[in-house]
Amino acid sequence: MMSDSPLRVWLEKGDRLLRLRLSRPKANIVDAAMIEALSAALDKHLGSAKLTAVILDAEGSHFSFGASVAEHMPDQCEAMLKSLHALITQMLDCPVPILVAIKGQCLGGGLEVALAGNLLFAQANANLGQPEIKLAVFAPAASCLLPERIGQSQAEDLLFSGRSIDGNEALRIGLINEVSEDPSAAAEAYFDTHLASVSARSLRFAVQAASADSIERIKQKLATVEALYLQELMATHDAVEGLQAFVEKRAANWEHR
Repeated sequence: MMSDSPLRVWLEKGDRLLRLRLSRPKANIVDAAMIEALSAALDKHLGSAKLTAVILDAEGSHFSFGASVAEHMPDQCEAMLKSLHALITQMLDCPVPILVAIKGQCLGGGLEVALAGNLLFAQANANLGQPEIKLAVFAPAASCLLPERIGQSQAEDLLFSGRSIDGNEALRIGLINEVSEDPSAAAEAYFDTHLASVSARSLRFAVQAASADSIERIKQKLATVEALYLQELMATHDAVEGLQAFVEKRAANWEHR
């Protein structure tokens, strides 16, 4: 673990559990450096035959405030979006379950990363949402991941309104698997109770069997919505205005074009 890294990485449980911890509190922004660190950690460790699961959590009081808005500006957004979507795809293809522990804010690109995991654990007072529409953009990865997890109508509610929900509502609609005061401990307890005793090799087949069709749908749709975002949305006045207004900390002036 390097002190200047945005991510802490270590193995435990006899090297069967990979721990990934976002380490740039309080915001834990999912920027280019964080994306690169997450991807590198997965590349390094997923080849281990005895690896059985990954726990992804965060230092501080919040999981993540989201992606870097500055990196969403027209001169940077293509590189940022493609790297984020490559990470999302890498997580979807992870051969072992990814358990995600969420506390505090989990918004925008932060929630998109969380949604690429398998089982989600969150505090009751966590705040989960995709607020991108409030900046006149949309969340490409979440547009693909949320309908698979919670169904089309509930996904549309969150994506169109930009509203956030707490852990209890997230549990009710199936966005998360468990509410816990200490979601990292809950994720570890799940590993200890349900995964530590199983064959890592057989579990990989179970992961593949459970999600093969949904992953293919997500990948195909992700390519489509990425093109929609880069080639059409970012050519509009309001998308650029919304991002610029956020960076400049002022009210946006929508021209509806």
